[in-house]
Amino acid sequence: MDSFLSKFFPSVYRKEKEGHHESMYCKFDSHLLTLFTSSLYLAALFASAVAAYVTKVFGRKISMLFGGIVFLAGAILNGVAVDVAMLIVGRLLLGVGVGFANQSVPLYLSEMAPSQLRGALNIGFQMAITIGILVAGLINFTFASKDWGWRASLGLAAVPAIMITVGSIFLPDTPNSILARGNTEKAREMLKKIRGTDNVDEEFQDLIDATHAAMRVDGQWSTILKPEYRPHLAICFLVPFFQQFTGINVIMFYAPVLFKTLGFGDDASLMSAVITGLVNVFATFISILAVDRLGRRALFLEGGIQMIVSQVLVAVMIAKAFGSAGVGVMSKADSLLVLILICFYVAAFAWSWGPLGWLVPSEICPLEIRSAGQAINVAVNMAFTFIIGQFFLTMLCHMKFGLFLFFACWVVVMTLFIYFFLPETKNVPIEEMNNVWRKHWFWGQYIPDDAVIGTASSTKIKDMEA
Repeated sequence: MDSFLSKFFPSVYRKEKEGHHESMYCKFDSHLLTLFTSSLYLAALFASAVAAYVTKVFGRKISMLFGGIVFLAGAILNGVAVDVAMLIVGRLLLGVGVGFANQSVPLYLSEMAPSQLRGALNIGFQMAITIGILVAGLINFTFASKDWGWRASLGLAAVPAIMITVGSIFLPDTPNSILARGNTEKAREMLKKIRGTDNVDEEFQDLIDATHAAMRVDGQWSTILKPEYRPHLAICFLVPFFQQFTGINVIMFYAPVLFKTLGFGDDASLMSAVITGLVNVFATFISILAVDRLGRRALFLEGGIQMIVSQVLVAVMIAKAFGSAGVGVMSKADSLLVLILICFYVAAFAWSWGPLGWLVPSEICPLEIRSAGQAINVAVNMAFTFIIGQFFLTMLCHMKFGLFLFFACWVVVMTLFIYFFLPETKNVPIEEMNNVWRKHWFWGQYIPDDAVIGTASSTKIKDMEA
């Protein structure tokens, strides 16, 4: 928004208004502007380590509540900001809230969901994110012409903050978390309640076995570095790393800026961002329907191929219009084609790496390292989100249309990684996941026989109770 740029980033505003004699690739290259955007993710990176401890010791519910309160404070501060310092402090508080929510919510969903619905219910997390992106785009479009519109755009982040804060007060904690804190009967009753049946003996025994294994572990951070946890560590690090190098945040952070760069007007840029937001929501819904039927691998692989094709074609279209000098004009027909290709790319991400990048790391770790694994997932995600967010506009300035080819090459690498190194995890109970790793052609060598849980039976429980 011009009112936002002129108030907080006047140098960027002046550069934007100078005209088209400068390289189109470099119009918005400002480290201060990108620091405003990416500071949130830097805060989330550091908050995730604290959130791992809070989530493990006090439960998933308390972590969500704290994250919501801090996020609310950040939204208020951004909405009333009078200088860049207030903006960045507000963004840092938002980042702490995001760090806590990203740590606790995927774990909460994976632990509460029955195995046959775990994928779909966990992707509800990503669906909420995509709806938030869409609503943010609509708010920006609605208030773009108002001098105070940026205050509404930033301040209305208080709405989801209030939702998660109030909602977490009424949520029950997970049976896994309750059991880990020593309340056996309460955990059993909670499991009966969320499964809707009294016949939970086998699943509850798996929870007890997992909890006992977790209690034998001295420290989750040193434990996750042991060889038998090598598959979990690799996935919890590489999946969020690869997720950011799909290039998605190039599109979702800077969609209005990117479309402005391509020659769309102010309103058209914001509306184009809304269109990509709509595609994001609908494609994520497709993922919810497909993930527990087709499986994780099929969505990963199809989405990867579709993203590669889209990014290469976008690079070709931008090179055709602006060349390496960044001077030129894109025709309306070509601009529309680029928008369609970007929507094609966003759809592929939204039913593959978007939701699965959060689902898979949250469901694969045994209880004793689950909080640490999720903390690594969040930290790596936020670290590389920060790096991409901070340097994207500079990379666009220097790499030009080649930036899209850069990300396309990374998608090739990650698609090959999924094909060879990620086993299928659909419909596998969360405490029995080591069975999957034990059977894998590569990861099986790291999993000892006594790490496999899932042989629990009703007889076993009756023997214990007797």
